[in-house]
Amino acid sequence: MLYETSAYPPEFTYKLLTATITPRPIAWITTQSADGARNAAPYSFFNMMGDNPPIVAVGMMRDPVKGFKDTCSNILATGEFVVNLVPVALADQMNATCVNAPAGVDELDLAGLETLSSVRISPPRIKGAPVNLECTLHSAVVTGPHQTLAIGRVEVIHIADEMLLDAERGHVDNGKLDLIARLHGSGLYQKGGERFEMTRPVWGES
Repeated sequence: MLYETSAYPPEFTYKLLTATITPRPIAWITTQSADGARNAAPYSFFNMMGDNPPIVAVGMMRDPVKGFKDTCSNILATGEFVVNLVPVALADQMNATCVNAPAGVDELDLAGLETLSSVRISPPRIKGAPVNLECTLHSAVVTGPHQTLAIGRVEVIHIADEMLLDAERGHVDNGKLDLIARLHGSGLYQKGGERFEMTRPVWGES
């Protein structure tokens, strides 16, 4: 089947893309408004986009009626956010922060989450997340009337000590992170799964 995206409504294209581009890592983003109000929400349109400088990108949708959610508004206003990676142990709390709460509601309190202070920026980190990335806004790209791409520069990487195989060499026990990923549908996620390894070929070597 061939689908020309211009011939279909956005919600149909969304369904196709989210069902096929999987699994997707989840950025559980904590932000803080200019007046100090905290916010937390998960985003699965997320990934690393470079290492020099270290860059991550998060795609954020807006409601056509309500406008941008607190996360996007806070990032654009303050230029700061934390990407917390989501372990299986915190899946329920992450899901609780998905709620369509009114603007200004502190989802961290709502989900009963503890936080830790960040080192370089104001928004807090989520305690229990095995990895926290303190980010500053590198740039924001409006990609459509109801969506914005936030490109963040990673200023500080926090990794729980027990997740490291060799801290000096930067070797992480990836399996021990026990992260969940987003799948398709209204609430499907993935955890665990079989892993396999392949050696990347080098041109000229048999």
